Amino acid sequence: MTTVIYPGTFDPITNGHTDLIERAGKLFNKVVVAIAYSPKKQPLLSLEERVELVKLATGHLPNVTVTGFSNLLAEFVKQQNATVILRGLRAVSDFEYEFQLADMNRRLAPEVESVFLTPANHLSYISSTLIREIASLNGDITEFVDPAVAAALRKKFDQA
Repeated sequence: MTTVIYPGTFDPITNGHTDLIERAGKLFNKVVVAIAYSPKKQPLLSLEERVELVKLATGHLPNVTVTGFSNLLAEFVKQQNATVILRGLRAVSDFEYEFQLADMNRRLAPEVESVFLTPANHLSYISSTLIREIASLNGDITEFVDPAVAAALRKKFDQA
């Protein structure tokens, strides 16, 4: 049984993320969406909110589980008995950073492989940063995120 870890901040999860999770679910027996605590990134949404939104966006996928983590990714992968780390590439500009991460993870956990998937073309320009920016300016994000995510961001920015 092959378990893949798809780590990220998911602040918030977008349809591009969901596309990768759905496709990973076809390639691997089990997909663990690992949501990084990541306080240095100062996420808009709490870890608990991000976990809940990812669960809502991926609830239709039977072989996907969602969990938060706050330790080193290489250690988390070992704890989950996973053998693969999944990373998404939207553009060539992502490649250098992702290549560096893959090399470091290989050094820290040589038994774990990194694989890369690209989102569908019509989703490749979507990023969590852009979604937060559009939502903060009362823009319509419903085309880019799960309805639960759109509602959560509307609520978050209405309270601000």
